[in-house]
Amino acid sequence: MIMTAMTWTTAFAKGQFAQTLEFEQNLDRLAEVAVGPGLGLAPGQELVMTTTLDAIPLARRITEHAYKAGASLVTALFTDEESVLLRFRYGPDASFDAAPSWLYEGMAQAYRTGAARLAIVGNDPSLLSKEEPEKVSRVNRATSKAYRPALELIARHEINWTIVACATPAWAAAVFPDLPPAEALARLWDAIFAASRADQPNPVAAWKEHDANLHRRADRLNDKRYSALRFRRAGTDLSVGLADDHLWLGGGTTARNGRYCIPNMPTEEVFTTPHKDRVEGRVTSTKPLSYQGTLIEEISVRFEAGQIVEAHATQGNQVLQRMIETDEGARRLGEVSLVPQSSPIASSGLLFMNTLFDENAACHIAMGQAYSTCLKDGASLTPEQLASRGANNSLIHVDWMIGSNDIDVDGITAAGDSEPVMRSGEWV
Repeated sequence: MIMTAMTWTTAFAKGQFAQTLEFEQNLDRLAEVAVGPGLGLAPGQELVMTTTLDAIPLARRITEHAYKAGASLVTALFTDEESVLLRFRYGPDASFDAAPSWLYEGMAQAYRTGAARLAIVGNDPSLLSKEEPEKVSRVNRATSKAYRPALELIARHEINWTIVACATPAWAAAVFPDLPPAEALARLWDAIFAASRADQPNPVAAWKEHDANLHRRADRLNDKRYSALRFRRAGTDLSVGLADDHLWLGGGTTARNGRYCIPNMPTEEVFTTPHKDRVEGRVTSTKPLSYQGTLIEEISVRFEAGQIVEAHATQGNQVLQRMIETDEGARRLGEVSLVPQSSPIASSGLLFMNTLFDENAACHIAMGQAYSTCLKDGASLTPEQLASRGANNSLIHVDWMIGSNDIDVDGITAAGDSEPVMRSGEWV
């Protein structure tokens, strides 16, 4: 059964109106911070929103706040996970190499003409876990190619954009498998509200303070000008060379259209661009990766000269192999991020099986496309100039977690000296 926002709160509240009112208030605050601090929506700006059918109550709240903020038009594009499964059940073989390029080109055109982008996530982390990995890979590759025009605009921060989360029954069941459905959903909503600061009396002020703290951390790392980072823990000894003229970012950023936005809500990371040719060593994941409906667990890879030369996962290995075969850049890194173990998401003790949350509970790396904004004057550089500084190019950008409470991170200076940056998962 698909539950609406009111049935979720009724089940949670068990007849207590105060708890229902609290849920509705937190849901409204989540929409408020998504449109305000998150998106930085401008009066007169269009908004393109992608979401699932399960997220309709939150999508409507966001639409309301967007129009109150002066949006000229809000267009919501909904997906249905059951329909996705029907494709795998009954679609002809050629279907798995197809993607609606006309739709993604239309989205890219909307961004080129000034629209903002907001995504609501809450997908079933194991939706496609029982489907043929080869078909899943073909669908992902076709989708990545079709989405590339829009992704490039997002990666370059041509527009203001953000991502927020919505609790859904399937996702809640994955996070809390031992709880009754209504209780699991309520627990997941509580976790989302807390991580997104929507449960605080003044969430907008809380986000401004948090954003300033992340900027201070990024500024300290920029002052250091490390040439590389070294990660060490059991199963991991990885050297990540940093791109020439790299910049550390954290929290919000000013898009090229002049709007200030916080791209991920929640966010606890500071991040930069690795050099695509200067990554060496072995690294193992510390949390499962939910990728396009498949759960990939216990990833272990080895890098040589920036490229993955060995890769294995105990679960979802075939999907992992197909993913890194997407293109040449899929075997190289496009992002490295530092997150302390004291972050609220890590402190919750929950495994969300959703990258938006789990990447903000641990240090992580991303295979694939680099963010040009993490290079000095990167937004104005040509693809050739970006590549010459070490920025990677790919159809994909997939984050996976390598941090834990026993990770040590050192900064390597240009002279080759080593300085402690993190010990046991915490800032030094």
